[in-house]
Amino acid sequence: MVTLKLERAPLAASVEVSNGQIHVALDDGRMLSVPLDWYPRLAHATETEQKHWLVFGSGYAIEWPDVDEHISVEGLLAGRRSGECEASFKRWLQARKESAT
Repeated sequence: MVTLKLERAPLAASVEVSNGQIHVALDDGRMLSVPLDWYPRLAHATETEQKHWLVFGSGYAIEWPDVDEHISVEGLLAGRRSGECEASFKRWLQARKESAT
């Protein structure tokens, strides 16, 4: 088994959500893009909510507080999709609909 040892953890410098993708600029100059539909809460967020992101700590994770989504840079690099179960997402979606009315 091969184990990857990083010299240092990559950190998020900036984020953009556009064209069905989440684009994360890393502090080492790399750009990472993943499909928006990997994270259903973000996919259902308004453009304003998608633009309202915060970097945790020194950049190890990104948070979208308006939709309660948190994604680690390590998870993005590993190709991890949202781990939220379907039942939880459906409850969240229903709560959003009810609060909008």
